[in-house]
Amino acid sequence: MKLPAHHYLDEHNIPYEARSFSHDTEKGAANVARVLGFSERQAVKTLIFQLDTGERVLVMLGGDQNAISGNLKKALGSRNIQMAAPEVVKETTGYVIGSIPAFGWQPSGFRSFLESSLLQEPILGTGAGQWGEEIMITPVNLIRDSNAIPVNLTDREKPVISEQDSSKSTQRPDPTENPNSSNSSNTRYTISALQTLQ
Repeated sequence: MKLPAHHYLDEHNIPYEARSFSHDTEKGAANVARVLGFSERQAVKTLIFQLDTGERVLVMLGGDQNAISGNLKKALGSRNIQMAAPEVVKETTGYVIGSIPAFGWQPSGFRSFLESSLLQEPILGTGAGQWGEEIMITPVNLIRDSNAIPVNLTDREKPVISEQDSSKSTQRPDPTENPNSSNSSNTRYTISALQTLQ
């Protein structure tokens, strides 16, 4: 069954693999990873945070990762942040907690952040918008389609924001800039990583 997240990727010609698992599977990234046969780190948690300004942002972490509070606050540029309540998540994304896609629902200017260590993974899994459906996608394409900024949220010893991304993380993206425009660093596909999961 094709869901809006699948249609979004199809319309943007982004390679992915649709995977399904039993609706009876217990909630949680670890359980999805186990039943689909990939590591918990590769099961992306899509979390919505709310800042004291009222802004809401998407934060993506590996299933076995937790953000360090100080790193998260620095990346988001706010000292007062909290996890969004379930009703706020639904209002913001159009989805319920548990299978929020990483892309396809964000309005122009919406900020998204990806834990930078996930770039080392060959493939990542993200919810497709309905429990029991997962999308396998390369990190490069996940960043491209969510317009995410890679930031270090889990390592106290490394800078939170790389020099290259420091101006992006504290500013809203330019709404006139097409996040899906051709860019050599964002359009390389790792098809072999998708093929290994088939």
